[in-house]
Amino acid sequence: MPRPGAVIEVDRNTPPVLFHYGEGVRLEKLPLGARIVYPPDPLEAIAHPERAIKRALAKPLDDDPLKSLLRRGMKLTIAFDDLSLPLPPMAAPDVRQLVMEEVIDMAAEAGVEDIHLIAALGLHRRMTEDEIRHIVGERIFSTFWPDRLYQHDGEDPELNVYIGKTAEGEEVTLHKRAAESDLVVYVNLTLVPMDGGHKSMSTGLASYRGIRAHHNVKTLLGSRSYMNPPDSALHHSCIRQGQLIEDTVRVFHIETTVNNHAFPAIANFMQKRETDWSAQDQAMFLAMKQMTDLAPPAFKRSVFHAMRAPYGMTTVQAGQVDAVHDKTMEAVRNQLSVRVEGQTDIVTMGVPYLGPYNVNSPMNPILVVCMGVGYMFNFYRNKPVLRKGGVLILTHPCRYEFDAVQHPSYIDFYDEVLADTTDPFEIESKYELRFAEDPWFRQLYRKSHAYHGVHPFYAFYWAAHGMQHAGDIIVVGGDREVVHRLGFKAATTLEDAFEMAEQTVGRYPSITHMRMPPIMLADVE
Repeated sequence: MPRPGAVIEVDRNTPPVLFHYGEGVRLEKLPLGARIVYPPDPLEAIAHPERAIKRALAKPLDDDPLKSLLRRGMKLTIAFDDLSLPLPPMAAPDVRQLVMEEVIDMAAEAGVEDIHLIAALGLHRRMTEDEIRHIVGERIFSTFWPDRLYQHDGEDPELNVYIGKTAEGEEVTLHKRAAESDLVVYVNLTLVPMDGGHKSMSTGLASYRGIRAHHNVKTLLGSRSYMNPPDSALHHSCIRQGQLIEDTVRVFHIETTVNNHAFPAIANFMQKRETDWSAQDQAMFLAMKQMTDLAPPAFKRSVFHAMRAPYGMTTVQAGQVDAVHDKTMEAVRNQLSVRVEGQTDIVTMGVPYLGPYNVNSPMNPILVVCMGVGYMFNFYRNKPVLRKGGVLILTHPCRYEFDAVQHPSYIDFYDEVLADTTDPFEIESKYELRFAEDPWFRQLYRKSHAYHGVHPFYAFYWAAHGMQHAGDIIVVGGDREVVHRLGFKAATTLEDAFEMAEQTVGRYPSITHMRMPPIMLADVE
């Protein structure tokens, strides 16, 4: 049986714990009395996922069987999540491929000929052909690409239609093909509690006009945890938009969950607790550490980004959005939740090489902020692991390193915006609209593989709650000039960071290390 997550207090027999430093790994000794929070072991995967998918489509939740919704002459659109999740990417076949193949086969049996597949990018970058092929599989790709398998363009004035406003005044837009379809089937892979549900349609097939309703500083500061939707103003807004979309077009939702088996055999030591490492695991760690200590960043990145995770599908549910998502959330929490007793003065986290927005590219400084202070800080329910005014310590090299193809607006954001201010409200009021409407950034988003011009703003806003909550944020191992530009403090070693933190929280602080990845969700009591 897989073990649940664990909270271990450091004593004299506790081995050093693994920290990620971007593309590097180190073992660090924590002070006596500190605690280490470990994620649960991977849950058992469904042995026959194709059978489970067939059952879900035949017996959906609060909806009619998919087969009864399909008819000859109808306009069917299948929308699916992009490559931002899961992380690392899933080893083939991706569960979205298995779901879409079943839906397409069922549609063909019903005589449906007008079928389009849309990658729901929102304001994310366009994927390459190989990246799309990896998600949908060769059979779907060769049959539908590029005329009937394509990517959402949130800046195409002809293909984004205005749906209306919610009762709270949030504007809602939708891809024209989806809005005009007789049926939209949304295929989602939910790795973290933040995703899926109404958020799928209201962001994935939306434009800046709709997304800015909730991707703003006020809403994100009103979200006590993005990973617990009931406490998230972001999700309340997405739900209101999603309900308006559901009133406009017939949507059938299919959501899948996977376990947290994030690393292949070559890096399986990162999946385990250090006390469980075999002699082979220790040897693999030493080999990887030697490689990451000596190799240039680009080479290390190519090695890590080539990894494919052996996730296993744990659930699949289909039907009405709320009923489906309730089951999905139950499954996600069952995999990720760890009970943690109380908050601490200091929380340490090793920021890894990969986040949702740097697949096949460097994790630039703004994405370090987004990943560490945005996503990782927010992996909790009830209240943060870090007490209000405590110190958050992150480890990452935090270099001035940007991908000019994927992140052109990030470069200008760092060079121009952060040179002026790190205050999220001031950034939003002074700079956001100019970047959002910049014709060059718009062109690169539409025709190249660049994130939307406004995307670095959203990545930085994502950390607004964590920055407001923490008394100090210290980055260990980062370029000092870069770290200071972000508004944080820099430390050379973890020991130095603890000494610096004591100036904020006092001597003999309580310390928690969140040992991620794999990811977890701290249920803080």
